[in-house]
Amino acid sequence: MTDPYQNDRFWAVVPAAGVGKRMGSDVPKQYLEVQGKPVLQHTLERLLEVAVFAGVVVALGSEDTYWPELPCAVHPKIRIAPGGKERADSVLSALLSLDGIAGPDDWVLVHDAARLCITSGDVQKLIDSLRNDPVGGILALPLTDTLKGAEAGEIVETIDRSRIWRALTPQMFRYGMLKRALIDAAEQDLVVTDEASALELQGFRPKLVEGRPDNIKITRPEDLPLAAFYLERQCYE
Repeated sequence: MTDPYQNDRFWAVVPAAGVGKRMGSDVPKQYLEVQGKPVLQHTLERLLEVAVFAGVVVALGSEDTYWPELPCAVHPKIRIAPGGKERADSVLSALLSLDGIAGPDDWVLVHDAARLCITSGDVQKLIDSLRNDPVGGILALPLTDTLKGAEAGEIVETIDRSRIWRALTPQMFRYGMLKRALIDAAEQDLVVTDEASALELQGFRPKLVEGRPDNIKITRPEDLPLAAFYLERQCYE
């Protein structure tokens, strides 16, 4: 059987240098345990299930003492890079670590370390939807709640939710294009909160690919039992 990806190469990048202050824990949120396993271990195992990746780059904080204890730390497809102060700094560091290894047209999928419920099906859906796109795009969810604009604690408007989506990860772009966009943003001291926003600053319009609602990000303590629930439910799908 012909390999549908024989002319493409894919890399995963996982920024994991954050400390998760909102969790109120001495342990960075990516190392908190869910179902007896660190969040980051879950996340990387999910990504490694997708056999298409040539490698996975994890950007770690300079004082990270937890990483060596993870079973996946010795996986042959995983390499590490120094993390930065902000997410964009960590992602750029990971991309720079691939200089001379990744080609400009290789695809890079950037995924949050704290999104441990990502499914291989959603990763595959993103790849299949975007691999022939000139720009790339992201997993996202259309909002279903009514949105209110506010000032000083008072509602001033109801916002049209039909145009609003929640950005998820992975976010998938060409290696050369994404690296250039992040370098340009850093040189101009522009704030980018995700990879898509860096491409938007370049004038591109990334695509939206609808993902699963259980692709949650661990941000607060109450997210841990919710993630455990989703992981358990996914086992029976």
